[in-house]
Amino acid sequence: MADDMGAPLKLPGVYRAIAAVMEDVGHDGIAKDRKNQQQGYNFRGIDDVYNALAPILARHHLIIVPRVLSREKTERETAKGGALFYVVVHVEFDIICSTDGTRITAATYGEAMDSADKATNKAMSAAYKYMAMQTFCIPTEGDNDADASHHELRSNAAPSASPRKSQQATGADAPPPASAPVQTLSKANARGDFGVMVEEMRRITSSRDLKDWGKLNADRVKLQPKDWQGEIRKQYVDLMEGLEHQERASAEANEEFADAR
Repeated sequence: MADDMGAPLKLPGVYRAIAAVMEDVGHDGIAKDRKNQQQGYNFRGIDDVYNALAPILARHHLIIVPRVLSREKTERETAKGGALFYVVVHVEFDIICSTDGTRITAATYGEAMDSADKATNKAMSAAYKYMAMQTFCIPTEGDNDADASHHELRSNAAPSASPRKSQQATGADAPPPASAPVQTLSKANARGDFGVMVEEMRRITSSRDLKDWGKLNADRVKLQPKDWQGEIRKQYVDLMEGLEHQERASAEANEEFADAR
């Protein structure tokens, strides 16, 4: 790049550093340990992003500083009378080059839910993860081209048989199907929240909290493409089965211990 006189332009350090990080990420990639077998969706957790980016950012002298612009918290009562906290944060991230002090700012949102005191932490982690993926062009697999997708108008047709059978077999209260037409997102636009929802479900540690999550996020699930809605419900049912099995085993172990005494 040159100026009007033909002399080379020297870009601010932050741009050169970001380009170097993008080159390293594009070359080395960020490992994805979990894969959605049905959709071919490779899932990165926040720890994957942190662990991969930290040494690369340090090598290229980049510092990322978050600044929360707003935080919205909604407290709801669960069916059992407990508290459930849903948090949305609007965060700006200053990306600073430590060699010359130049910076740029990236803004994004993060949202999460928790029955204890971790909802804000989870929302901040989600915001950082997707800011980093967008800023440093961390590749994702699948349909990421908005022009290659279209918005679908969901019909009133009944949901597919397989998720319904799974719910009946386990008794799990999976998010209910849509009862009215809902405009679904394209896969390109839905992919981010799909990953967030999967991560939220996997962090839940009790069947009661998972049921509450399903009830509170039913409308959110309806915005996903139809086939991804089915995948979310399938993962919900599988997780519910696992949690209920663990809880039954724990209760039986406690009874055996009590009898032994």
